[in-house]
Amino acid sequence: MNPFIEIRRELHQIPEVGYQEFKTQKYLLEKIEAYQAAYFSIQTWRTGILVLVEGYDAEKTVGYRTDIDALPMTEETGLPFQSTHPGRMHACGHDFHMSIALGVLKHFSEHQPKDNLLFVFQPAEEGPGGAKPILESAEFQKWRPDAFYALHIAPEYPVGTIATKEGLLFANTSELFIEFTGKAGHAAYPHLANDMVVCASSFVMQMQTIISRNIDPMNSAVITVGKIAGGDVQNVIAEKAYLDGTIRTASKETMKIVWSRLHQLAKGFEEAFQCEIKFIPGSDYCQVYNDKAETDRFIQFLEERFPNSFVEAKAAMTGEDFGYFLEEIPGFMFWLGVDSPYGLHHTKLNPKEEAIPFAIEVLTAYLSQV
Repeated sequence: MNPFIEIRRELHQIPEVGYQEFKTQKYLLEKIEAYQAAYFSIQTWRTGILVLVEGYDAEKTVGYRTDIDALPMTEETGLPFQSTHPGRMHACGHDFHMSIALGVLKHFSEHQPKDNLLFVFQPAEEGPGGAKPILESAEFQKWRPDAFYALHIAPEYPVGTIATKEGLLFANTSELFIEFTGKAGHAAYPHLANDMVVCASSFVMQMQTIISRNIDPMNSAVITVGKIAGGDVQNVIAEKAYLDGTIRTASKETMKIVWSRLHQLAKGFEEAFQCEIKFIPGSDYCQVYNDKAETDRFIQFLEERFPNSFVEAKAAMTGEDFGYFLEEIPGFMFWLGVDSPYGLHHTKLNPKEEAIPFAIEVLTAYLSQV
């Protein structure tokens, strides 16, 4: 078995959520230290790791990021190496991402690059967002790269393909948490209470008019409510209700419009339902916007070195905090085909592992000549 497929399986068994990646960090450090060459420097940042590989004739520093956290989900793959942590799963492929990064790092431990390479093992991509704080950290700024790259697995593409594009790749995203507080009462006397199940249900429907009536139809946006909860007993009118959701937009300006309209709607609902509505802060991720020159250079490389591997990607409403790096540092992110019938964040996600050695080959070749 390919050693990095084996590493992926070992990491797959110990998934941990954001800023709790203690076993993961320990595992990664053991591997990195085993690969360590005289020209390696290692720093930790919270549960993350930064590794600088010094070039023999460095004129610049090129960065590569992998995310290391998992999702709070119960795995249902039935794999012999499935998660050993109840309610935790690598359902977004970060186990793949880490094993690929280790494979690339191992190569450069045996072949010193000309320019500096910075490997960032970033925690908390799924939440609450590790990219922005690690970007602002003294550890990162000390080794700040001149260009920055990353990948994400893509179940919809076959193994052996890489999809990317210049410009917008992933959307602006914002977590949505809303609390409704009214007045409880007996189910038989609704006129003496303020029902928050009715209020929250109405709010869900009204939110969709923001997309259909306040956003330019040529400028995409999505509001999704993934969870709704309210009340305690079937014969008591609910005093409290909660909505958990997400907002996705193709531009920062559209995100501002959506939030402005949400607050305006809330004021109207407070008056209409005689209640209090609170927006609970969540994580915001900016768009992933690929630099044209960097992306074009990578696509040309793929077409020359790995014919038939490149696929023109479409922009997606997926969220990724790698966008914070690309706001300040030119670079790109790409999709790596892994050909799974189940999509990202699915309890049965099972990507094809042949994608791991392919990605390592592509990245080592590209980073060797950038």
